[in-house]
Amino acid sequence: MAFGDFFEKQRPAEPTYSSGNGLQKDVAFFQELKGRIHRRLIERIDLGKLELFSSVDLKREIGFIIESLIMEEAVPLNQAEKEQLIVEVQHEAFGLGPLEPLLAEPGISDILINNYNHVYVERNGKLHKSDVVFRDNAHLMQIIERIVSKVGRRIDESSPYVDARLADGSRVNAIIPPLALDGPVLSIRRFGVDPLKIKDLVAFGALDERMMVVLEAAVKTRLNILISGGTGTGKTTMLNVLTEYIPDNERIISIEDSAELQLKQEHVVRLETRPANIEGKGEVSQRDLVRNALRMRPDRIVLGEVRGGEALDMLQAMNTGHDGSISTIHANTTRDAMARLDTMVLMAGMDLPERAIREQIASAINLIIQLVRFSDGTRKVVKISEITGMEGSIIVMQDIFVYEQRGVGKDGKIIGDFKATGIRPRFAQRFKVSGYELPPNTFDN
Repeated sequence: MAFGDFFEKQRPAEPTYSSGNGLQKDVAFFQELKGRIHRRLIERIDLGKLELFSSVDLKREIGFIIESLIMEEAVPLNQAEKEQLIVEVQHEAFGLGPLEPLLAEPGISDILINNYNHVYVERNGKLHKSDVVFRDNAHLMQIIERIVSKVGRRIDESSPYVDARLADGSRVNAIIPPLALDGPVLSIRRFGVDPLKIKDLVAFGALDERMMVVLEAAVKTRLNILISGGTGTGKTTMLNVLTEYIPDNERIISIEDSAELQLKQEHVVRLETRPANIEGKGEVSQRDLVRNALRMRPDRIVLGEVRGGEALDMLQAMNTGHDGSISTIHANTTRDAMARLDTMVLMAGMDLPERAIREQIASAINLIIQLVRFSDGTRKVVKISEITGMEGSIIVMQDIFVYEQRGVGKDGKIIGDFKATGIRPRFAQRFKVSGYELPPNTFDN
């Protein structure tokens, strides 16, 4: 088939324009020209036949078509401006428009779009305003709809906010008017194409080697682990890192609101929640999925984040033979994490005594990893704590490792040290009987 088959009948050329001051100096004109060429490209090609061509041939030939449309516009462009325009029109037609160059930059961890002309990115833990802009809020809305439709979600006035994901697993949240007063808002939390490993976290200063050895042994000996931290502290990254140590011969079931985990094992079942439809029916919650997962013969359950009534089902699973389960929770301290779990169990609608809930927590969870994001943008494990039981109605914890901040350097960098508290945890005996001999000075302060 020839590429001429893409063309419908030739349309009369639209009026031409001249920028006068040069294209790069007039962003509004550039956006207008790009939008016009994009519309004419869509009019000229048969979208139904695109899948018949290889990506290389498609990109080359579409580039030729765009170049001919630019020539018809008779706008004075130098070669660099013409190449930039071709690339951006291709992004509009087959990608996510202005987001594509940001998504291609590995150093960006967050993309925050407040409206069409206010785009911020996070590099190395610091926010910077980007030069990227959208044509208008309608253009931004088109990109949002393109993202959410690919994962079977919807966003409109009746459902004005949504969680979704990109093809690479990056987390997406969008909220639109009337809830967002100044136009559509899009937030993207990115994850690397190559997931970080725990040795990378050691190299970045997120934890030290003694902590790394203990966490590896904790996963392999099937301790139940809860990862706690505030927003943006790296909980999902830590969860990904720890799942690397789960043996390949175990059946893993992951449950998430929006699938983000990048599990590398062969025997993995990935489950994702489903929001209600336009009639308010058909919702499948995390609690529904946790209950169903228990019937699927899991060796381990990995819960992306516990945030509601599923806390009760997760604790019961941990207490009934599903050792080695891992989850995350939003909390600023390990003690806050226990209080939040307490509250979320009550959200399940069960009228349980406070002491009974806390006994469930104390017997289910072995280890809590507390993460903090510091003022310089670095993320660190500030505590690894063991839950040892109950004293009266209080859950008893003991810190095994801590991070002690000593100050802030002249360059704004946090100064501190990872230290063992000198307490030998109860699970050390479990490591030993499971065949994991730790270095003798692992828990020495």
